[in-house]
Amino acid sequence: MELETLENRYEDIDYKIKIISPEFTCLCPGKPEQPDFATISITYVPDKYLIELKSLKYYLVGYRDKEIYHENATNKIKQDLVERIKPRYMKVRGDWNVRGGITTIVESEYVKESWDGVPEEVEIKTTEHTSISR
Repeated sequence: MELETLENRYEDIDYKIKIISPEFTCLCPGKPEQPDFATISITYVPDKYLIELKSLKYYLVGYRDKEIYHENATNKIKQDLVERIKPRYMKVRGDWNVRGGITTIVESEYVKESWDGVPEEVEIKTTEHTSISR
């Protein structure tokens, strides 16, 4: 699935967007009968474009049948998103579920050279990774 974009009507200001996908899955390389589960958090400061959320959902679901390591999945997601929307700043974080008694957290950041913001001030703190159905 191709990642679609939307025009950012507020590109003249820095603002933060956080997207959380708590049901990310992919397959363990060499052991595809053992799926890996993660919460993927994407935090970014947009420039000219925004990520269209439905296409992002389908993009992330596309990993369900891929054999890929935690580090590679997290970095590939960041790389694809940066390539598509060219944000001022982006951080992708994969909080991987316990496997063999080990929890893995992978963070990958991108900062546009011309951006004069402060990456440490971008993070949006959240208390829950769940949605509420209405």
